[in-house]
Amino acid sequence: MTGQPLNLAVIVGSVREGRFGPVVARWIADRAAAHGSFTVDLIDLADTPVPLELPAVPPALEPNPPRTPALQRLADRLDAADAVVVVTPDYNRSFPASLKAAIDWHYTQWQAKPIGFVGYSGASGGLLAIEQLRQVFNELQAHTVRDYVSFPRYYLLFGPDGTLLDPEGPATAAKAMLDQLDWWGSVLRDARRDRPLAAN
Repeated sequence: MTGQPLNLAVIVGSVREGRFGPVVARWIADRAAAHGSFTVDLIDLADTPVPLELPAVPPALEPNPPRTPALQRLADRLDAADAVVVVTPDYNRSFPASLKAAIDWHYTQWQAKPIGFVGYSGASGGLLAIEQLRQVFNELQAHTVRDYVSFPRYYLLFGPDGTLLDPEGPATAAKAMLDQLDWWGSVLRDARRDRPLAAN
């Protein structure tokens, strides 16, 4: 633990009917809380309607575009985050449109913050989505950490009550990712305070 706890936003990226994302998100949120370096804000995009239509002036040029009250609450929660974990499935070898819309509605909220990933799906375990998300977040001047957590064939890994049947491997992967988020989050929080990142 590096000092003052970091605000960690855990984002459930899928809004699909019957999605498994909340189960995975609760698991990583519990691991983050047990880590000792974070206060955790669990953000479910299903709770916030995110328009697909973006404002005429992109958030990169206008960081505070007109937003609905619900979308502004989301922006405020992302703004308060020192680090982020994105929980995502693979949809057709990519990540959900709901997640892309939420990302594109924001800009400064991602800048100079570390991003970690927890993926789940069939054979790939979300890795196809994660690799594409790395490119997206790098464009937004965020820092994606190296380690991640992946649940291939997640439906065989969790019991009916949402607990992992064999938690040791995922717990080890989660700790590695959370340790990196802790280090980068602390360094970048100080840097944002002392020397804000210049706008494009």
